[in-house]
Amino acid sequence: MEALLLGTGLLLGAYVLIYYNLVKAPPCGGLGSLRGRTAVVTGANSGIGKMTALELARRGARVVLACRSRERGEAAAFDLRQESGNNEVIFMALDLASLTSVRAFATAFLSSEPRLDILIHNAGISSCGRTRETFNLLLRVNHIGPFLLTHLLLPHLKMCAPSRVVVVSSAAHRRGHLDFTRLDQPVVGWQQELRAYADSKLANVLFARELATQLEGTGVTCYAAHPGPVNSELFLRHVPGWLRPLLRPLAWLVLRTPRGGAQTPLYCALQDGIEPFSGRYFANCHVEEVSPAARDDRAAHRLWEASKRLAGLGPGEDDDPNEEPQTEDSAAPSSLSTTHPEELTVSELFPGAQSLPDLSKLTRRIQVKAEPEP
Repeated sequence: MEALLLGTGLLLGAYVLIYYNLVKAPPCGGLGSLRGRTAVVTGANSGIGKMTALELARRGARVVLACRSRERGEAAAFDLRQESGNNEVIFMALDLASLTSVRAFATAFLSSEPRLDILIHNAGISSCGRTRETFNLLLRVNHIGPFLLTHLLLPHLKMCAPSRVVVVSSAAHRRGHLDFTRLDQPVVGWQQELRAYADSKLANVLFARELATQLEGTGVTCYAAHPGPVNSELFLRHVPGWLRPLLRPLAWLVLRTPRGGAQTPLYCALQDGIEPFSGRYFANCHVEEVSPAARDDRAAHRLWEASKRLAGLGPGEDDDPNEEPQTEDSAAPSSLSTTHPEELTVSELFPGAQSLPDLSKLTRRIQVKAEPEP
């Protein structure tokens, strides 16, 4: 009996250590009030996205839930309005697997919403399920769709600067390897799906890195955020039905709640003073180093160019996103301000030298991003 009690105590103690060191997420602080700001959260009808949207709504933001299912999206918007006491939570249809849907969402948003301060790319898939497409569905939903959406919404983000883009990634990016010769090949079988998922998460980290380079000096900052191991629909969505009753208790014990998983994305969206870390990868609400493949600026730029092609951006749409938007400035709240002065670009120093290359970006790549230490 004593041995049984001792063993039980040791197991309980080990679980407490695991829970507080690996499972429990640090709470997000950051800005107290978001009144007057607008946020878009993709995939916000459940899980991490819904908890992220709830916190933004509680702080007074106007929150757009960008979801594929109208029924579930509108139900989530109703729930969040009730729970937060904020009536400015709305649903807008977005299917990241369809580039037409992404464009339709962007057109509707830009025509109906006067500002955008926070864009959180939360939606994602871990498997193709029974769907068989002629393209890489995992890359389309997890990276190409968000890439196109960001590009189309940049005018509002720059007009409302300081503003932020948060891309929800995963520690799975460490297993990723981008084969640019087969980037959009269809994915078949669970082994290919595992690889394609890791590749798409690596694409998320590289996208945030290159986006930071492209938008340097605009006041728009971007971050890749790892939510941690989360007990969400994504975890059990593609698990066989007979296995779910066995996994649910285990998931409850060792995985974070969606609310816990939302803390790092919220930190990246709200925390003051992290602007110098634009383009970096965050986990547990602090900067974390990534694998060499995720720090490869040449691969990041190559992915950017390939993503423009896969997103179907035409000659008139693939201009340098660092160009000034043709919209009037609107008064942006003082928080989320950049903490370092803007540097002059070549075009500002030499107004007539429009044909010269952008040496500021080239210099930044040569320096391999002299990254500040957290």
